[in-house]
Amino acid sequence: MKKTDVLILGGGLGGLSTAYHLDRLGGRLSYLIAEAKRTPGGLAGSVRRDGFTFDHTGHLLHLHDPYGKTLIMDLLKGNLSVQERNAWIYIRGAYARYPFQANTFGMPWKVVEDCVAGYVKTLLRPRPVEAGLSFREWSLRTFGEGISKHFMFPYNEKLWRTPLSRMTTEWQGRFVPKPAPEEVLYGALSDQRKFFGYNATFRYPVRGGIQALPDALAARVSNLHLGCVATKIDLREKVAVIAGLGEVRYEKLVSTLPLVDLLDIASPLPPRVQTARRKLRYNTVFNLNIGVARRKVSDKHWVYFPEASFPFYRAGFSSNFSAAVAPEGATSMYIEVARKPGERVDLNRLEGQILSGLRRCGLLKASDKILTRVWLPIPCAYVVYDFDRTQALATIFPFLRDAGVSSIGRYGGWKYSFMEETILDGKRCAERLLGRERTGEERRMTDRPFQAELKPLK
Repeated sequence: MKKTDVLILGGGLGGLSTAYHLDRLGGRLSYLIAEAKRTPGGLAGSVRRDGFTFDHTGHLLHLHDPYGKTLIMDLLKGNLSVQERNAWIYIRGAYARYPFQANTFGMPWKVVEDCVAGYVKTLLRPRPVEAGLSFREWSLRTFGEGISKHFMFPYNEKLWRTPLSRMTTEWQGRFVPKPAPEEVLYGALSDQRKFFGYNATFRYPVRGGIQALPDALAARVSNLHLGCVATKIDLREKVAVIAGLGEVRYEKLVSTLPLVDLLDIASPLPPRVQTARRKLRYNTVFNLNIGVARRKVSDKHWVYFPEASFPFYRAGFSSNFSAAVAPEGATSMYIEVARKPGERVDLNRLEGQILSGLRRCGLLKASDKILTRVWLPIPCAYVVYDFDRTQALATIFPFLRDAGVSSIGRYGGWKYSFMEETILDGKRCAERLLGRERTGEERRMTDRPFQAELKPLK
């Protein structure tokens, strides 16, 4: 039986970051990383096919934290480009800039009129926007009926696959920009080019797709085992059964698996935790990647599609992030469709509907040749922030903590976040495992990236 101080389930960014920072902050705890895939990175990885490099949907780097920015730029030194977002919304045969609430210019006049009138009504007859509102009610009170009807409601229902009256607003703070009144009105009358939101600019690897990031992080850790799936965890005995490794005894467990998957293989779970597990909701995303035999199909980075007549909620152009992800003279695209978990999907039929929709909106021409196509489904894609979520997590996380388990990252933490935050989650987890109360000197030290000796994957 293998033994380790810290067993890390998942060799994505959260798990790799935990290991990296355990080494960096002292190295007195042994660790073992078990990753189910044959390559590091998890969903922040890439697949190569027929000269194309496809990510698991658009994976862009939004760097806001000083330490996170320093570390990621060191990991990808010489392999990062900085770009200004070029994102749009397609409604009724016309394009509006993202975010819709600040950019209705270009829409059919009836749509603009609905949106402006509804928004002005919220200013003239405001209703309090107090804590505890559903996302549906929050949208109505914040943006009005027009903006809600034409974009907020149809797009979010299409993405989350959940009634918006059952969703909270806990997720939307930085992800749903709230422009000032003058910006809403100005953006209805003219082509407003101001950038809004946390992703106004982004970084992306020049070469290698997003896989370049976990590869760089994996090169700075040791004891990473690929193709190893955890199938059972005995929380009482602190033993995990992992395909390819057998039984592994640990002192502390770090899981970056989707929280529902962790709980489904862990035992014993008290009844209250089992009940809370059943209240966790999420959606599934079917991500179709295609290579098109035409250069620069679009100059946009991505386009949102709120209308029900299109099966997808977003289509993006990854070759506009980096020309290296597609062969010369070709375009790389990703198209995302959300479904409820377990919903049966005929991929051949859905693919036909997607291609038909892309032709109908003009992104593809009837003459376009599809060079390759790759489905990359994400079974647990977006955590649903419904009114059961907070209470369920308040039951689950204390139980896991008492059992010596840290569940971290976007899916382990059961939240809506981005890659930089996941890397920082790993850093904070390593600090907790080491019992480190950081001094001022240590904070200065951790503001500089760690230059570790490159270590081979195992």
